[in-house]
Amino acid sequence: MPKTIILGAGQGRRLLSLTENMPKCLLPVSGKPIIERQIDTLLAAGIDEITVVTGFHSSLVETRLQQRYANHAPISTIFNPFFEVADNLASCWIARSVMDSDFLLLNGDTVFDAAVLAKMLNSDPAPITLGVDYKSTYDTDDMKVQLDEKGWVKHVSKTLSAAQTDAESIGLIFFRDRGPQLFRGAVENALRHQAALKFWYLSIIDGLADKQVVNACSVSGHVWCEIDFAADLARAEALFAETKGNGILQSPSIQAELITDE
Repeated sequence: MPKTIILGAGQGRRLLSLTENMPKCLLPVSGKPIIERQIDTLLAAGIDEITVVTGFHSSLVETRLQQRYANHAPISTIFNPFFEVADNLASCWIARSVMDSDFLLLNGDTVFDAAVLAKMLNSDPAPITLGVDYKSTYDTDDMKVQLDEKGWVKHVSKTLSAAQTDAESIGLIFFRDRGPQLFRGAVENALRHQAALKFWYLSIIDGLADKQVVNACSVSGHVWCEIDFAADLARAEALFAETKGNGILQSPSIQAELITDE
C-alpha cells in the first residue's frame, strides 16, 4: 500500500470564527474531525503509514492524533514553520523526505468516502494520477482541470477559462513509479525561488503535465467535499451524516441529490 501525506498546516481563514483557535483539519464533520475522517478511511483501506503536515496550532493536531491513534505508530506529524507566510507548496517541501516511494497526497480539508479512495488506488497506472470530478459550471475558487482527448491532464489552475475547463481537482493525488521522484524534484527546484512560497502544489502538477505523466481519475458519483467556506461545511455535514448507532452513510439516492445540489 502507498504512504499518505496529509497537508493540514492551514488555519482556514475563510471559516473564521470557527478556526480562530482551531486548525481547519480539526473542524468536526458530523461529529468527527476532518483529519480523523480522512485517517479512518485510509486505515480501513489498509493504508497505515500516514504523515500529517501541521502548522497552525500544531500542538492541537499532534495531541489529537496521539490520543486517537495511540496504537498506530506509523501515523506521524511534521511541523511546517512557514505556514503563516507560505502556501501549501512549502508543506510539500517540508514533507519531501517522505516522498521516496508510492504515496497519496491529500488536502487537509477534503473529506471522501471509501469508494473515492478505492477508485484512486485502482486507477490506471500512471506516474501521477489526479482525482477529478465533473459539474455543469465551475466558480472562481474551483481548482480547474483541462484534459486532452485521452484523459491526460493538460493544465491545472484556478484561472482556466470556461472553455478550457473539463473537470475540477478533488484534492487527492496518487504518485507511483517515477511519479514521487518527479514531484519531489520539481518541488525542490521551485522552492529555490522566493516567489514559489506563495504557490499551490498543484502549480507543480500543472508544470509536470507537459511531460504527459499526469493522468486523471474520475470519482464522479461518489461522495466527497472540499471544505473552504461555511456552506461547504454544511454540505459536508449533510453528505456524511451518520445514522444513529451504525455509522452508515445516508442512502445513495440522498447522497446523489446532495452532490448535485451546488
